[in-house]
Amino acid sequence: MVESFFGTLKSERVHWRRYQAREEARRDIVEYITMFYNGRRPHSSLGYRSPDDFEKNGHLANAA
Repeated sequence: MVESFFGTLKSERVHWRRYQAREEARRDIVEYITMFYNGRRPHSSLGYRSPDDFEKNGHLANAA
């Protein structure tokens, strides 16, 4: 699962940008993770629903 995440991060974000400093890269990657990847992206482990939708429907307790 982690390898898939890093592959997606690289292909959708990192490979298309030029960073002037490590801190700039860190901020951009954190923004990507918190604003896009975690909230809106459908995940197969959640029945192809986004984490936001999954939590709104009260399925968080049944996920484990």
